Amino acid sequence: MNEDSLLRLGITLGMLAGMFCWEWIAPRREWREPRGPRWLGNLGLATLNALLLRLLFPAGLVAFAAWCQFHQLGLLVHIDLPPSVKVLLAVLALDAVIYGQHVMFHRVGVLWRLHMVHHADRDLDVSSGLRFHPLEMVVSFVIKGLAVFMLGVPVTAVLVFEVLLNAMAMFNHGNVLLPEPFERRLRLLVVTPDMHRIHHSVLPREHNSNFGFNLSCWDRMFGTYRAAPEKGHQCMTLGLAPFRNAPTHDLSWMLRLPWRGRMPQYPAEQEHDGDRHG
Repeated sequence: MNEDSLLRLGITLGMLAGMFCWEWIAPRREWREPRGPRWLGNLGLATLNALLLRLLFPAGLVAFAAWCQFHQLGLLVHIDLPPSVKVLLAVLALDAVIYGQHVMFHRVGVLWRLHMVHHADRDLDVSSGLRFHPLEMVVSFVIKGLAVFMLGVPVTAVLVFEVLLNAMAMFNHGNVLLPEPFERRLRLLVVTPDMHRIHHSVLPREHNSNFGFNLSCWDRMFGTYRAAPEKGHQCMTLGLAPFRNAPTHDLSWMLRLPWRGRMPQYPAEQEHDGDRHG
């Protein structure tokens, strides 16, 4: 395992442990589901994803960025800017790409089949930030790789962004309490747990909003921002309506979900149907 992989692993494990303690001491909501089985399933899926990506892409995104830099590929390579400015621009661009990718996973039926695994979780905590179908992780890696290739993202920017993405995914899925005045100010810059929790609402008009993972500006910029859930954070229901009674924490169920017969309407369709019948 190379140095950047060890760094990311260390930060991921540290963030996971820190968020777990925070959730234990100051939870935002009462847990609706038993934590043990959920964590076993979610972390089992995360471990499987890590092994699969290591097998399919052993060099990783940082090494690919170094290869692109060596061969002078990508837009930023040919623009005369200070290295620090290139890193900042690249991190911002990658964050916008991830926002667009997330929207796409809600708009394209075959991708929503994969993304349903993430949304089927009937509770939300730090482990939910690691709960993604393996094929979604592969698609995401390819999209990020294309962005690195086209933009000529510096190696430092890739490392910074990957660390930020993992850490922020665990933070904004966390069941943690933040003082309200501080939370209101913090979400002006980054996606907070209260902001992202709305995206996991069982209501289509709510889980079709707040797509950002790191910076909150993209949702405001593209009109997908929602400030609060209709029923409040304590009373809102999380998950997907068709799977309220399914064993959503079971690893084999998560792996098989994308191929389970007829696909429920994905959020954009549900929202439009609701508008027509409302």
